[in-house]
Order: sequence, then structure tokens, then C-alpha cells
Amino acid sequence: MFASKRDVLLTLGRRPRLAALYAEIEQVRDDSFCAGWRITDLIRHAENCGAPDPGIVCPDDGPEFTALENQARAALQEEPRKEPKLARGSGRAMCDGCG
Repeated sequence: MFASKRDVLLTLGRRPRLAALYAEIEQVRDDSFCAGWRITDLIRHAENCGAPDPGIVCPDDGPEFTALENQARAALQEEPRKEPKLARGSGRAMCDGCG
């Protein structure tokens, strides 16, 4: 991921259902989408410590997103293609308030 933490926080705020799907995948696979941050940690940071106002929030409530969720959940039933180890145990706090 090449975005700054602020940009990722904006994205999580604008696409909360997609962020929740990423978090679900991270938890099931015990891995992360970015080597330095877990989406679950970023969501917690945004809730506890604040995040930039996302402005427009995309509800992701159409059939295309539901199909994406179904495909992702079906893929989670299969064996992972690699060993999860990117951010596992990184223990890196987002800020002083995230502890």
C-alpha cells in the first residue's frame, strides 16, 4: 500500500463496509494488507483517536459489493496461498491514544 496513514483513514471512513470486509479477511487469515499496519488497527484508531472527516461515505449496498463479499468469503474457505506473517505481532501503535 502506497498511501499515507491519513489517506487510508479517509478511505476507511468513505468505504466502511469495504473496510469491515478487509478486517474480516485479516482476522481469518491472521495477516494484513500492509506490512506496517493492520486495517483492524486503523479502524480502532479512527474510532478512538479520531480520523479526518471522510466527507462522502459510500454505502456499498449494491449487488456488486454483495457479490464481492461472497467471493471473498468463499476464498477464505480455501487454504491460503502464502504463509501469513507480514504484520503479525508487529505491536506498533497508531498513536499514544491507541496503546
